[in-house]
Amino acid sequence: MKKGKLAEILHGEQAGTLFVPREDRMQARKLWIAFGSPVQGKVIIDQGAVAALLKKGKSLLPSGIAGIEGYFEAGNVISVVDASRQEIARGISNYPSNALQLIKGHNSREIKKILGYHDYDEVVHRDNLTIV
Repeated sequence: MKKGKLAEILHGEQAGTLFVPREDRMQARKLWIAFGSPVQGKVIIDQGAVAALLKKGKSLLPSGIAGIEGYFEAGNVISVVDASRQEIARGISNYPSNALQLIKGHNSREIKKILGYHDYDEVVHRDNLTIV
């Protein structure tokens, strides 16, 4: 550092370059979910779940799922569509498609009884969901 720089800064002079981050990590992650990763499957959700996602900013729970299309694993990006097959969101699934077939329409409290394990209450957590 050049001698006298600290004094310049303390006197309000510009004494360097400001680097502003382009976007926060969450925004970059959501962009990746929406556009940077291939969709592996689809879940069809009911109107209550549509409202919860779009108006209340909630996570997707199994109770709001009416149907599953395709084969996918936990950790894959899936498309979330309404009853008319209009895509409303994309997200990272916490459960594979075969498990979702069993727990769709059920309350999160029933997951362990149905599957024999309970890793998450949410099918897609809000932090891993992007509205499109």
